[in-house]
Amino acid sequence: MFEPEDYEQLRMRIRDRLRADYPLLDQLREEIRPLLSEVRPIKPRSATAISLVGSDGGNNELIFDPFLLHVVRVVDSYGKQLCFDVVSPSTDPDELSADQFDTSGKPKTALGFMMKELGLKQMKLSELSHMIPTGEFVRTQRERVSPSWVQTYRDVCEWAVLYQLIRQAEFSTDTLIVRDGLLRSKIFRGNLFIKLRQNLEASIDQIYRQHRRRVFMVGIAKKSKVLTRYHLAITLESLFATGDARYVRVPRDLEAKSYIWEEYARGVETEGDEREAPKFVAGDMYLVRFGARSGDPIWAVDILSSQTRFAPEIFGYLLADAVDGFPVPLYPKCLQKAHEYAQIAGFDYALLQDVISRGIRDLVPPQRHDAFDSMQFKTDVAARRYG
Repeated sequence: MFEPEDYEQLRMRIRDRLRADYPLLDQLREEIRPLLSEVRPIKPRSATAISLVGSDGGNNELIFDPFLLHVVRVVDSYGKQLCFDVVSPSTDPDELSADQFDTSGKPKTALGFMMKELGLKQMKLSELSHMIPTGEFVRTQRERVSPSWVQTYRDVCEWAVLYQLIRQAEFSTDTLIVRDGLLRSKIFRGNLFIKLRQNLEASIDQIYRQHRRRVFMVGIAKKSKVLTRYHLAITLESLFATGDARYVRVPRDLEAKSYIWEEYARGVETEGDEREAPKFVAGDMYLVRFGARSGDPIWAVDILSSQTRFAPEIFGYLLADAVDGFPVPLYPKCLQKAHEYAQIAGFDYALLQDVISRGIRDLVPPQRHDAFDSMQFKTDVAARRYG
């Protein structure tokens, strides 16, 4: 706890630092002003909205030392389960890769389908992402394996479900597919994310040519480095005036100033020039306010780069879904419903923990079952103290 004299010194130091850094705010406001003339109102439209979302790894982490299991589950906004798996940091990625295919080598999961279409030579997850270790590394150096690769596996499963949906599903109406997160990723190896984007764009074009159905793809983020950097400047400049839901496209140079790595703001428009290929970005970013009041929340939204000309239409569809958003106000309802279906909590979570306990008990030698059972009833003294 600060002493009174420390608090006064801290207050003075903060005030002096803010005064010294205040020109930065002027610079941010200057960068935002050109966007004032680019803001557009959103008019509501009606369409089918599908949302894909992966389960929250934090909520679906099942802990029982020395085991650390993760339930990987991807559902849509209608509650349909599209992917389900249980993995741990010590899972052999080679065995996990093989599980995506049947004995004849034919894909039996969305992830296997995506791996085959992207042309992986050995059909190994380590070929798909540099953040997933090889099976040999896990088998021989298990103590050095980073547990975070399980999160990467969950992310590629979510991309795979979205990929298979657009590549194989039949759409009877114009459909907006909403991804939880922006349309950019650094988990894919080499140029695989570019190939993934190109395949999605080719399928979307084919769907329209053959069936005259528009399929739109967007990604929404509750948090964004761009929004964090410019939020105060946006407020002070009244970028989104009261009266209508509004959106504005974010120039790439403003994106680049917000990220540590410039390539995370390098989009499709740079293909063919002398710079590095846009390996991580599939969308163009917009800032959107679905409410009509100046204090309503602003979200960062990526639209698939090849579909930016449809921005007014796309945001009209999103608006119709967001106005009914709950419990997060003015946030697409379809995405919130998908989150609700994806979460494993309450009674389901308790049942899964019980399955783990019973499974571990079966592994324990019979003569030690009594010790295991007694451990189940021990209480955490620290938890009781701070509960």
